[in-house]
Amino acid sequence: MLEIEQLKALVIDALEDVKASDIKVIDVEGKTSVTDVMIFATGNTSRQVKALANSVITRVKEQGVKPFGTEGEDHGEWALVDLGDIVVHIMQPSIRDFYNLEKLWGEDSPSISQDQAK
Repeated sequence: MLEIEQLKALVIDALEDVKASDIKVIDVEGKTSVTDVMIFATGNTSRQVKALANSVITRVKEQGVKPFGTEGEDHGEWALVDLGDIVVHIMQPSIRDFYNLEKLWGEDSPSISQDQAK
C-alpha cells in the first residue's frame, strides 16, 4: 500500500505525462470526512480530460491501488477519480472556472468540528 505522499506524487506524474495544466493540491484534512487531499487539474478538451483520468487510473492500478470509484470520464467535461485518501478532479477550463472548487476547499473554507465528522 502506498503512503499518501507517494500516491500524491504518482497522481501528479500521471497528470503531467498527459500535459495537464494548472495542477493544484489542496489538503482538506479536517475540512471533510470524505478525503484528506484533493488534486485539481485542467484538461483543455474532453479527449484530454478522458486521457488524464485514464492515465491516473492506469498508473495507480500499476502500483496496486484500486480506485474506489470514477465519475464523468464518459463525457469528458469533469472527471473524478476517488482514491480514498485522495480525490482527483480533472475539468475543462469553463467547468473549473464555474465551480471554483479550489476556493470552496481552499484555506478560507471552514474546518469541520468533531461532531460534524461523525
